[in-house]
Amino acid sequence: MNAVALRGATIHYDDLGPSAGLPVLLIHGHPFDRTLWTPQAEALAEAGYRVVTPDLRGYGRSSVTPGKVFLSDFADDLAALLDHLGIGRAVVGGVSMGGQITMEFQRRHPQRVRALVLSDTSAPAETDEGKEFRNRLAYRLLAEGMAGYAGEVIDKMLAPYNVTAMPDVAGRVLDMMRATDPRGAAAALRGRAERPDYRDTLAGVREPVLIVVGADDVYTPVADAEAMHRLVPHATMTVIEKAGHLPGAEQPEAFNTALLDFLATQVAPDD
Repeated sequence: MNAVALRGATIHYDDLGPSAGLPVLLIHGHPFDRTLWTPQAEALAEAGYRVVTPDLRGYGRSSVTPGKVFLSDFADDLAALLDHLGIGRAVVGGVSMGGQITMEFQRRHPQRVRALVLSDTSAPAETDEGKEFRNRLAYRLLAEGMAGYAGEVIDKMLAPYNVTAMPDVAGRVLDMMRATDPRGAAAALRGRAERPDYRDTLAGVREPVLIVVGADDVYTPVADAEAMHRLVPHATMTVIEKAGHLPGAEQPEAFNTALLDFLATQVAPDD
């Protein structure tokens, strides 16, 4: 693990694979950390890609910024991290909130993007009901901590049948959620509640795009992925069977196959 101070925060990250490999930046969702991407990082590094997986500010071992952290803050952190690493352009991908940060990165730093990977995420701005829910949840996490929330949502983060069929995966996901600092989670929830609409951003993307979704995702169902695909007709869309909101953790082999095939066939290494 590495760490760097940038933009008022200390960001911890892993940087795997050959330094000359095609750079791939993978962004975790809420309330997780960079290790969510371990199966993908290992497979990509083995295939010759350079893989950067950061802990977002407020998550994992990165420092906490209490109050409110916008998706634009996360996106600018990541651009600064790429600067620190000497990476001009990268394949940028994320899951759930990480997918929305990926879209925000495209909106703010399009010249840094070689391709996009959007997993189990959605493009529209938050609804009024969603804003109320996220702000209420932020207060709850600060008051109660993460454990109760983690127990309530594990069978939505993973497909319910995978919680029992894959106890090691469920345990790893639960551990990440419980270990998250409530202040970091709350700050991100408040900022995410005010996210912009990314549909125009997606409609303007000319770079290669991979859209991935778990077949049984209840948070961002296949219909949300299909809506993004309609905005980006040249995108590649893959539905991962027997998976919920975190197909990279639930079905890593299927996810990795889709990702590696996309990179090999759609993204030029010297682009």
